[in-house]
Amino acid sequence: MRAAVLETHNAPLRLSTISTPAIGPREVLVRVRGSGVNPLDTKIHSGAATHARHPVPAILGLDLAGVVEQTGRQVSRFKPGDEVYGMTGGVGGVQGSLAEFAAVDADLLALKPANLSMREAAALPLIFITAWEGLIDRAALKAGQKVLIHGGAGGVGHVAIQIARAFGADVYATGSASQRATIEGFGAVFIDREAAIEAYVAEHTGGRGFDIVYDTIGGKVLDASFEAVRRFGHVVSALGWGTHALAPLSFRAGTYSGVFTLLPLLSGEGRTHHGEIMAEATRLVEVGKLVPLVDPRHFTLERVGDAYALIRDHATKGKLVVDI
Repeated sequence: MRAAVLETHNAPLRLSTISTPAIGPREVLVRVRGSGVNPLDTKIHSGAATHARHPVPAILGLDLAGVVEQTGRQVSRFKPGDEVYGMTGGVGGVQGSLAEFAAVDADLLALKPANLSMREAAALPLIFITAWEGLIDRAALKAGQKVLIHGGAGGVGHVAIQIARAFGADVYATGSASQRATIEGFGAVFIDREAAIEAYVAEHTGGRGFDIVYDTIGGKVLDASFEAVRRFGHVVSALGWGTHALAPLSFRAGTYSGVFTLLPLLSGEGRTHHGEIMAEATRLVEVGKLVPLVDPRHFTLERVGDAYALIRDHATKGKLVVDI
């Protein structure tokens, strides 16, 4: 098979012909049709992600959409010809999706939504799992709650808006002035990211604060989240890696949860749940409550480096996808 191989961190990927992987009893062989590109992929490529090491030589690519070619003897949920998707590798020594085929743990997969293309499906796994784990698994989102999403036009952010709305929440999201139309298009109330915390908390919650705040940006935005949450509320972050003062949260008797989406891939623990989460994504897509924002530009295995450059330059218009 053809694959884009990383031989040394931060070096250009080399298009190579290598052996098609053999599958284990709990794996399926997937013919890859689309490989979603995430900012995390570029950090793994450069070797900068200490929490996401991938020994070289390696095949990158966290997200995958494709067609089942072969199933292991212990796999009963899928059959050859099934269209599937999931976050399946590209970290921790597990082969990624920048190749024509991948041997994938069946627990990580779900059937692809019938109303999405392969490109659209490949854009969803990491961002949907991250958003779902934060809002549903950690914060136990309920209908009628006021939810604030920091970074509502981003990958995780625009999906989090749609999940929260699907569960009946009142959703608010921060972003730049240029992102207002995108945020409002997904059904959230726009809040300018430069606005004072006290001002938007007063305007939208009567000064009480939001029931749930999801930080998708980290740093000072997580600190702001502790001040925007209501008493007994819940702050979730997918980027809570810095040093933060917890007093504002503690004085509100609030709860903090971190989301580490890679854990099942790195540890093997929780992989079945990731497949279950992707099945929830399929359900929401097929009933019209979830639409991925996909950059219209096309990339091939030969041009993965161009996609990485756009992400590093913050020049994307949605999720980038490599067509395989």
